[in-house]
Amino acid sequence: MAGLTLLAADGSLSEVPLNAAGAYARPTAPLRSRVAYAAAHVVPRVSADNTPGQPADIDWDSTLAFRRNVYSWGLGVADAMDTAQRNMGLDAAATRELISRSAEVAREEGGSVVVGVNTDHVLDSRISLDQVIDAYKEQLHFTEEQGAGPVLMASRHLARVAQDAADYRRVYRAVLETATTPVVLHWLGTAFDPELAGYFGADDWQTASQVLLEIIGENPGKVAGVKMSLLNAESEISVRAQLPEGVRMFTGDDFNYVGLIGGDTVGQGDSHSDALLGAFAAITPVASAAIQALDAGDPARYLEILGPTEELSRQVFAAPTFYYKTGVAFLSWLNGHQPAFQMVGGLHSARSLPHLSRIVELANASLALENPELARERWHGMLRVNGADA
Repeated sequence: MAGLTLLAADGSLSEVPLNAAGAYARPTAPLRSRVAYAAAHVVPRVSADNTPGQPADIDWDSTLAFRRNVYSWGLGVADAMDTAQRNMGLDAAATRELISRSAEVAREEGGSVVVGVNTDHVLDSRISLDQVIDAYKEQLHFTEEQGAGPVLMASRHLARVAQDAADYRRVYRAVLETATTPVVLHWLGTAFDPELAGYFGADDWQTASQVLLEIIGENPGKVAGVKMSLLNAESEISVRAQLPEGVRMFTGDDFNYVGLIGGDTVGQGDSHSDALLGAFAAITPVASAAIQALDAGDPARYLEILGPTEELSRQVFAAPTFYYKTGVAFLSWLNGHQPAFQMVGGLHSARSLPHLSRIVELANASLALENPELARERWHGMLRVNGADA
């Protein structure tokens, strides 16, 4: 098997052996030991005006086929989240259509789907607390009508207008009391969105987490889980230990998910987190195989399969972390899930060739290339187009 060419930051080329694909099989029964959602991205039409500031023009066949593939591996889909470029190219109209179409695919495939609920359809940058509440409710009710599970995302509007923790409790109480099904609360850190600084009324996670826990405690039966995306394992473990019975912790920590999901099963903590990860959209077969190993009572195999992917994920989510979507779409293209390496808003240009080369190297090493020969062909073609071939 021919080698895989890599590009260093100094322009030098090297070659490593191309590994065979991982020998992973789709599950024959639902996954049991963990609940896992892959936060999916969107694929634009290749001929669309995929430049900054233009409305999203989605290739629905490729976008929905990607979700069907996730379901085929036994994972659920988390849609219309930040991975789908919320606030980074996915406009309000496209968001609503994505939620509607994705919910329909979930019904067809018998899969589980949760979707992001936010206030981002409101174009004014600064609105009142009452308007934040109304905006949240509008998206929440639309999501419920589509039959998808709601993930109450962190709102930039709320972060701008809230004066203290009491404002956060007021807004969440008013929104949650209208929810007809339990929601997942999403705590998105500033590495993903700097505009969310001070969310839940404090800059330090210790104080903010107590506000989050108060919101959950003040709204019994309304919260199904919490997705924490702070890239800080200590904070997640701390909050997880304090959650009321029946409220799940969904890790959104793309740096430390192996130990957080493994938990006490692999000797890391006295409990475990479930998963709602953008990383799992990039490594769906590997993630599925790892959870299947846990289902089979084989934590060593879980670590063997999933452990090497964490370095890959850290590269995809490297600072500036909010450009991680580029790496997710890049791996989707390499793995044959979309016809071109294109993203809405021109975000495919957000990472350098050496950065992408390192993704290729780590995906190859962690057996995350689903069709290695296709991935090599596409990557080498990209190098040639950019004048970086040998």
